[in-house]
Order: sequence, then structure tokens, then C-alpha cells
Amino acid sequence: MTMIMPLLAFVFGSAVVAGTAYLLMPSRAVAIDRRLEELTLEREVEEKPRFQRVIGVLKRVGDRAPKSPKELGTLRLRLVQSGFRRPEALTIFFGIRIVFALAMFTFLASPLMAHPNLLYALGGLGLGYVLPGMVLARLAKRRSHRIRLSLADMLDLLVVSVEAGLGLDQAMQRVGQELAFAYPALADELRLVNLELRAGKPRPEALRNLADRTGVDDLSALVTMLIQTDKFGTSVAQSLRVYSETLRTKRRQRAEEAAAKTGVKMVFPLAICIFPAIWVVTIGPAAIRFIQVIVPMAHHGR
Repeated sequence: MTMIMPLLAFVFGSAVVAGTAYLLMPSRAVAIDRRLEELTLEREVEEKPRFQRVIGVLKRVGDRAPKSPKELGTLRLRLVQSGFRRPEALTIFFGIRIVFALAMFTFLASPLMAHPNLLYALGGLGLGYVLPGMVLARLAKRRSHRIRLSLADMLDLLVVSVEAGLGLDQAMQRVGQELAFAYPALADELRLVNLELRAGKPRPEALRNLADRTGVDDLSALVTMLIQTDKFGTSVAQSLRVYSETLRTKRRQRAEEAAAKTGVKMVFPLAICIFPAIWVVTIGPAAIRFIQVIVPMAHHGR
């Protein structure tokens, strides 16, 4: 008995100390999250000055570039349609264009090339100036295509939300939240519409801004339909349902059109890549056999 009491006291004391330490110490998940946050903040503190320095250089170069008002309007709209909405995005784009053009000219005119040529360097200068605009147009087109593909799901959710009793503004906000993971581009645009409505802009103006920012014709038609519905007081849910059916019909027609064009598009790969291989496989053995028979006969005739 005298031996058991100290042992029990030791076990009890150890259990109390271990329980207290377990309660006071943060969990493993919390500790990992805290450490990741610290590492992220340290990385941002280390990388932000370097990134800001590069942006500063591009902005200084872009500020000195000659700009025409017409080109500024087109590029600003294309940048917005590509998802770049920062105020300095246009200046940074001009900086990238100038730096890339000068880099192409320097590379083609430098001794790094086997045969540096001034004519090739000037061509590289023009290509370096035009290529960023082509990349930007490609980005805008790709983003518009993603938004176009997400319109059908957005309309279905809008119909369900409006028929459930939500107003159009609340329905767009709810749909933007639901589509944030699957379609982030469209969800971001809907979030901007809700921010403009909260800031006091009229709904028609906010919807027109949505159509201008995306550049999607189907979304522009949807905006026109919503503005007319709001103006004449017709049923929003019924209008959305009718437009959803129309949109799905247009998508099916586009798919059928793309399938009809497949045969024409396959002509060039068939003629350039597949047909020569088939020609070699089918005619090659006969040609080899013909040469093997004719050449000995020619030598024998001599």
C-alpha cells in the first residue's frame, strides 16, 4: 500500500501536467496554418519590393510612349475584357510592349546571333511591338469564351433564385457566390455589378457596364432583355426562362456549325500529314520491288 500511493500520485500528476499542456498548446492544424501564414507574409514582404520595382520600371517606360486617344480607348477596353482593371494597367502594357520590342531588336542585332542582320532586327522590333497586343486579344477572347460557356448555368440559377422569391439584385449576388468556384470570371463580373448597385448606380447602367466589360454578345442580349423587363414591368422569371431556352438553342446551333466545319478543317492535315504517309506505305514497297527488278535487268542488258 505504501508503494502504490506514490505511484498513483506520480501518475495523477503526470496526467494533470499532460492535460494542461495539451489544452494550452495549439492544435497541429492551427500551428501549421499559423506557420504557413507567417511564411506567406515573409514571402510577400520579400517579393513585393522586387515586384513593385519591376512594375515601376514598366510604368516609367510606358509613360514615355506616344499614345493616340483612339488606341488608348481600344486598349483600355481590351484590358478590362481580359480582366486587368488596375488604373496603371494601360501604362504597364505600353511598358511591356516597348521593352519586348527593344529586347527583340537587341537580340537579333547582337553578336549572339550567328549572322546578325539589321533588316531582321527591324522586323523583330515590329514583331515585338505587335505581339503583346495579339497576346492581349487572345486573353480577352479566351476570357469571353469562358464567360459565354457559363451563361447557361448562370441563367438556370437566376431562374431558380427569382422564382424562389429573391429580387434580381439579390439573385445576381447569390448566383455570383455560387459560381465563384466553377466560373470565377463570371462571378467576378457579377460581384462588380453588385458593388456598383450598392454604390448608387442605376441598374440599367450597371448592367450595361457588365456587357461592355465582358464583350460577350449573348450577355449583351441578356442585359438588353433585363433592362426592357425592368422598364415595362414584365415577369423577370418568365423572361429569364425564355432567354435560357433561346441560349441553349443557340449553343446547340453553334455546336452543329462547328461539327459541320470539321470536315473542311480536316482537309489540310489529311493532305499535308496523313496522305504522304499513306502514299509511302502503299506505294513504297511496290516502288522498291520495281527498282529491284528493273535495275538488274538494265545491267544484264548492257
